[in-house]
Amino acid sequence: MLIARKLVVSALLLLATAASAQQGGDLQAQILYAYHTEDTNSLANLIQDLTTQVKAGAGDATLRYHLAHAQYRRGLLEGAANARDAESAFADCIDQLKPVLSQDVKSVEALVLQSACYSGLANYRKIESVLLRSRSEERLNAALTLAPHNPRAAFLSSMEGLRQAKPGTALRDKAFARLQLAVQLFDASPATNADTPGWGHAEAYLALGRELQSRGDQLGARNWIEKSLISASDYKAAQRQLALLVRH
Repeated sequence: MLIARKLVVSALLLLATAASAQQGGDLQAQILYAYHTEDTNSLANLIQDLTTQVKAGAGDATLRYHLAHAQYRRGLLEGAANARDAESAFADCIDQLKPVLSQDVKSVEALVLQSACYSGLANYRKIESVLLRSRSEERLNAALTLAPHNPRAAFLSSMEGLRQAKPGTALRDKAFARLQLAVQLFDASPATNADTPGWGHAEAYLALGRELQSRGDQLGARNWIEKSLISASDYKAAQRQLALLVRH
């Protein structure tokens, strides 16, 4: 009887863990779909729901991470057209990850995401931009030290390098090589995962396609942009880039 009870308890714990993981995977998929389709209303609703859950006391590290991720995506979508909203979203992303990192300073995914949000916020707070970019670099370097083969860390590092480097320079080539490495790392990692972050594939493929296009490699560019759309068929930015490539 005692053994049977232990088996039942173990089974219930496994089911609870699976349900929690599935919820995490579903949230990630919803956030990415809203971002790829540029559906700011759905993204705002997700942020509202997650904020309610966090404030209600269910603010564990995973929920806070998803909320921060949704806010990061909102910041990217709002962009310069809605600078105030974008600034607020990036700032909220940073704040949501602070308690996560206070609990686990070696949380690679939290470090990567907070780095991205510091970088995004630097675009809107010009006076503080040097400090914010320094914090972004610090988080990203910490993540790369802990997990040098993390695809999201490698991707963000490459994009920062491309942002800084001028075309035709050695620094640009170095950042390009870093982007190619990031893509290889994404190819070796799952695009969807129920319990760990799995975002970045479509964006990395699109970024590589754009960089190849800027270097005159139209065929290579098309292959990677199409791969981005295979990864996320409703990715509007990739759809626009492919249409632009075809017209030329």
